[in-house]
Amino acid sequence: MRTAPDMPSDLEISRRAVLRPMAEIARAAGIPEEALEPYGRHKAKVDPLLVPPRSTRGKVVLVTAMSPTPAGEGKSTVTVGLGDALAKAGVNTVIALREPSLGPVLGLKGGAAGGGYSQVVPMEDINLHFTGDFHAITTANNALTALLDNHIYQGNLLGIDPRRITFRRVMDMNDRSLRDIVIGLGGPTQGTPRQDGFDITVASEIMAVFCLARDLADLKARLARITVGYTYDRRPVTVADLGIEGALTLLLKDAIKPNLVQTLAGTPALVHGGPFANIAHGCNSVIATELARNVADVVVTEAGFGADLGAEKYMDIKARAADVAPDAVVLVATIRALKMHGGVPRTELGRPDPAALEAGTANLGRHIGNIRKFGVEPVVAVNRFPTDTQDELDWLLRWCRTQGVQAAAADVWAQGGGGPGGDELAALVLAALQEPVDFHHLYPLELPVAEKIRTVAREIYGADDVEFSPQALRRLAEITAGGWDSLPVCMAKTQYSFSDDAALLGAPTGFTLHVRDLILKTGAGFVVALTGAVMTMPGLPKTPAALAMDVSPDGTPQGLS
Repeated sequence: MRTAPDMPSDLEISRRAVLRPMAEIARAAGIPEEALEPYGRHKAKVDPLLVPPRSTRGKVVLVTAMSPTPAGEGKSTVTVGLGDALAKAGVNTVIALREPSLGPVLGLKGGAAGGGYSQVVPMEDINLHFTGDFHAITTANNALTALLDNHIYQGNLLGIDPRRITFRRVMDMNDRSLRDIVIGLGGPTQGTPRQDGFDITVASEIMAVFCLARDLADLKARLARITVGYTYDRRPVTVADLGIEGALTLLLKDAIKPNLVQTLAGTPALVHGGPFANIAHGCNSVIATELARNVADVVVTEAGFGADLGAEKYMDIKARAADVAPDAVVLVATIRALKMHGGVPRTELGRPDPAALEAGTANLGRHIGNIRKFGVEPVVAVNRFPTDTQDELDWLLRWCRTQGVQAAAADVWAQGGGGPGGDELAALVLAALQEPVDFHHLYPLELPVAEKIRTVAREIYGADDVEFSPQALRRLAEITAGGWDSLPVCMAKTQYSFSDDAALLGAPTGFTLHVRDLILKTGAGFVVALTGAVMTMPGLPKTPAALAMDVSPDGTPQGLS
């Protein structure tokens, strides 16, 4: 969260907004009222089957970022501000965002509804339980594990080896105590004792399946393909073998419909799905993005964390699963993140330091080069913070010009995209959308999984090589033997560094990326590579954001950001 002495908080700004009726927002987006399923006054589900197809499809603008500070660099804020600025310019625009996870909301980063005068609203609802999608995904995931354990308890007709179950329980909270547990204790009637653990909901394979499915039928087919473990003779066991894909689909039948809300400026926004980009694929749902392309001329969407994570996965995973390849890419940079990557301690990022600012451009420069490797020319958006000086902003914009990249300062947090804060950025993006794009993936699917990982490590991260642990080598052999070598890879890596060491900032070279394990996601259709010490169940910080939260006697939330 950022603050300025003359600015109200995000929550106060959100509360002051006069929201338009959802039917009016739907009409602005080209969504017929019969496709709306209201959730209160200012939220609605949209049934894509009731939205007639258009003859033309909207262009996609992907918003990504340089390697972030722990508080984030404002991708969602820029996404919202840019969408508002495009709409103000007369462009039929729809924004497509991920849903926030309660883990960061109560932990460190805060919500994911944007900030300042570039927010999607109602902010309190979106950052808390929203329309219940995450609860449905959590319930479906844990229904699967309960039915799996019940199958073993009731006779285990499939011969599932309890030591080789690979599907874990989840919850939408940072709880390090649940990373590794033992279940089934207490005697024969309590189930079969085995080692288990929890991931955060946003890392669940069901979350990935939910976000990559094209429709309800594809959702069911992907759920059926999920591998939950192996038999005593090492044969894979799927959800289809358990016969429960119908029940899991039933639990998700309402959640799979995208959520329609609005920005403070009244721009339609579809907020749906929410995998993290450091431990999952980091993009909103395919269904929401395709719905937005069907009704809008321009879709502004975002991918989580830095371009080495969310954007790479958007290009190599999401854009393979659906026709959503970007027509333009906006790369968000901040003065404070550049100074952090230039060696300034996090507690001193507000003070001017020209030398550190210049040193930090090595990180931004690598991200610019990486986007170009996909055949797209990025536009840099310098997301302005109250501590930035005009001299720093002017220097950075000049530096961008020396790199041959278009760049603009975006003051959408303080001024809003509906105000003047995003006008220059919107003009650059509209110009970029007129340029031809030679989009291509980083690697062909025919490459073995190990070589795909090496390609990402060398081409995107700047690593010299990759070192696989003995456990990872065993998984590679299983993947090859099972015929899954043609799947794309989903790298699980710290978001703070190009390497697997969070303390190695800037644009490091000469390092080795360490892959400690591989997780096969046959329903999602990719292989997760766990690198370094990254966890699929985060922990809370020493001072969680939850300590500042409360609710007034009339039920009004307090302390959300």
